[in-house]
Amino acid sequence: MFALVDCNNFYASCERVFQPQWEGNPIVILSNNDGCVIARSNEAKALGVPMGAPAFKYKDEFKRKNIKIFSSNYPLYGDMSSRVMQILEGYTPNSEIYSIDEAFLKFDGFDYFDLESTGHTMKKQIRKWTGIPVSVGFAPTKALAKIANKIAKKFNSKTQGVYMINTNEKKIKALKWTSVGDIWGIGRQHSKKLEIKGIRTAYDFTNLSDSWINKNMSVLELRLKKDLLGLSYIKLEEYVPSKKSITTTRSFKNNLSKFHELEERVSTYANSCSEKLRKQENACSAVLVFIRSNSHQKNKEQYRNSCVITLPYATDSSIIISKHAVAGLKGIFRNGIDYKKAGVLLLGLVPSKERQLNLFQPNINKHDPLMKAIDKIHLRFGPHQIKLGNQDLKSTWNMRQEHLSKKYTTELKDIITVKNKSKAIL
Repeated sequence: MFALVDCNNFYASCERVFQPQWEGNPIVILSNNDGCVIARSNEAKALGVPMGAPAFKYKDEFKRKNIKIFSSNYPLYGDMSSRVMQILEGYTPNSEIYSIDEAFLKFDGFDYFDLESTGHTMKKQIRKWTGIPVSVGFAPTKALAKIANKIAKKFNSKTQGVYMINTNEKKIKALKWTSVGDIWGIGRQHSKKLEIKGIRTAYDFTNLSDSWINKNMSVLELRLKKDLLGLSYIKLEEYVPSKKSITTTRSFKNNLSKFHELEERVSTYANSCSEKLRKQENACSAVLVFIRSNSHQKNKEQYRNSCVITLPYATDSSIIISKHAVAGLKGIFRNGIDYKKAGVLLLGLVPSKERQLNLFQPNINKHDPLMKAIDKIHLRFGPHQIKLGNQDLKSTWNMRQEHLSKKYTTELKDIITVKNKSKAIL
């Protein structure tokens, strides 16, 4: 039996844990630089706030409808997610962290356990220990567990946040209830194709022939069909593979037009990518750099460009990666443009211990001791303690976060203090 545990309105719930006065009130979370809405509480959804709503367009509506705005606080969300996942690992050794707010659990050998009761216990423990509300869906397969979780969340007053698909009747009823566009793994294009064919529900999808799915879709959708029928074809991914590419990209607070300003940003992004690269013990073989103008300023010249720089050898050195990233920037930079966004993408990742040696570059590991020392310092004293020479040594280049809450669980200065006003009784 599989379980999918999903945190309810996770970002909003994280904010409410430490600011309970917003419980029951509409909340929206904004993206980097307070650009657009990336998360909404149920109350905000009921008021008609769409996902992706530009903050500057909805500013007056947020104020008129008393919607509380938060800037995205990823350190807080990441730490709260880690706490939830640690609790879940105590229920079964077989787990897969699917996203920051979702995890699949596999219960092998629990045939004589009351898993529905276990789900309620799990839900109560997470709520008590972290303050985060969750929904739990049980089913024989991952795809059905996804549907069970949606049912648990949709009909919370009846299910109390836990629902189990453990009979054929429940499975058929759940499949008929689920629209084809809500099937886990069915994208928008496939959804349109299926609706044209008259496939409206997940139940209709399971009645399609294997040959039609193979011809018009792919083997992935065929596995999904089997999974929805109750045959476990989508396995648990217990180990998260290394990323195939690493990206750091940001929009700037203000437009940048001078080369040295963009150089500082690109160098900083390259350094950030390099640190992530070393963390997963990889080296990269190529660097992609892109820059873009401000598309919202229609009255000004628009420009965007990118380039890929092939490195002489695979490396994880911040110095080398930054050097080539800046060289790429020089090739695509144009004067007279107001730039709003830039990014660095590392490509061709290989394990650091399996790098191809270069006969004409005998010292490819010369920066290894320095990089290890820098990583240790950052681990102990925090990020951005040591920078490259072409980075801004005085500025941390913080994003626009006008509605940022405190980092209650990751910054010592932000930890909640409790004042005891009662008199001691001797």
